[in-house]
Amino acid sequence: MFKRVLIANRGEIALRISRALRELGVEVCIIHGREDRLSLPVRLSDRAIPLYRSNPLDSYLDYEAVIQAAIDIGAEAIHPGYGFLAENSHFAKRCEEEGITFIGPSAEVISLLGDKIEARKAMESAGLPVARGSESAISDTETASKLAEKIGYPVIIKAAAGGGGIGMQIVNEESVFESALNLCQSRAKSAFGDSRVFVEKYIEGAQHVEFQVLADGTNAIHFGERFCSIQRRHQKLVEEGPWLTPEVREEIGNRVCEGAISVGYKGLATFEFLRDKHGDFYFLEVNPRVQVEHTVTEMITGHDLVKLGIRIAAGEKLPLTQSQIIFSGHAIQCRLNAEDPIKFVPSPGKLWDCHFPGGNGVRVDTHAHIGYEMPGCFDSLLAKLVVLGVDRNEAISKMKAALKETTLIGVETVIPLHQAIMDEPDFIARDITIQYLEKHHNLLG
Repeated sequence: MFKRVLIANRGEIALRISRALRELGVEVCIIHGREDRLSLPVRLSDRAIPLYRSNPLDSYLDYEAVIQAAIDIGAEAIHPGYGFLAENSHFAKRCEEEGITFIGPSAEVISLLGDKIEARKAMESAGLPVARGSESAISDTETASKLAEKIGYPVIIKAAAGGGGIGMQIVNEESVFESALNLCQSRAKSAFGDSRVFVEKYIEGAQHVEFQVLADGTNAIHFGERFCSIQRRHQKLVEEGPWLTPEVREEIGNRVCEGAISVGYKGLATFEFLRDKHGDFYFLEVNPRVQVEHTVTEMITGHDLVKLGIRIAAGEKLPLTQSQIIFSGHAIQCRLNAEDPIKFVPSPGKLWDCHFPGGNGVRVDTHAHIGYEMPGCFDSLLAKLVVLGVDRNEAISKMKAALKETTLIGVETVIPLHQAIMDEPDFIARDITIQYLEKHHNLLG
């Protein structure tokens, strides 16, 4: 096991990683920007390294500075968490060159999976189901338009190097295809420095289902699925699990493990799918990192995924077999973002009062506290509220009680929206697709 690890992140995930490292007996070090100098992850670390930049994001994106910080303090490994440098293959490669362990997959695997076109090809070869679409990047309108006609409208245009739903365009008819293609290419170039796009059949009435995988480069196991269809701007708000029948879980679980093995994956990975109204699955992408919603899986399996990922990075082989992954109860997670609950506009500010719920089966992952100054330059996630019930009905009841007890004064939050969702008949009946919020836009009146 490592003696000293540098966390290259902030907020709740930095604190989550810090806890896992401490339980493993590892010294906790962390970088931080000026805005986070008084944050809990920094205050509770064994050693904090300031990387102040005029642009706050650069404090966490300047990977040469992060690597130098690791060298200066003698850190053997860097944990990137999620976001920022977590999926940066150049950063992972530089870590390898400096003899620092990147806690995650290799640079080559990150690069492969970061290219949505190549990832699609690799997973299709491994036996995962994919939607009809282009086999290579498309740049000219005429070729793209002909392909869209062949696939059949509606189609979706995606950035080849994209993520987080940035730039995606759904096209229902040929007359607007060209303008949608140009918009997607422009946004892809701006966001990722890569204007390449591809076209896929758009899955109508789809649900978003993802599988949690752990692999050691040779073998892989899965920890079941999470259901993540309630989203705003293609970013998740509510996650829960389990969702599928044991038979479907076993079938798709075996396939994602084969997919991980086929590329020599090492560490935690999430395989994301769309599931259509007929129950058929279509591969979306692989997220080569710990996910925000890993907490749901930890609740229903009892396994610490973050610690397992660190142990694999330290050179251990899989410490579990598939038969040891047992599912118990039902978990629901609500992301408590500091946002207007209707327009989803960020709401930075100071927390004048802050109280989170507790009790049996209630978990809160947060870096928030009374007096915390929520910056406006980073993601708006304040806390993750997770509950575990014996079944889904009990989990919903627990979440309603937990939301009622949560107090966050000083910023607007999406708590009222979560409360409305927990009472909404379609949610209770599991009648949920990725268009849930669009179809229930009047939840808050």
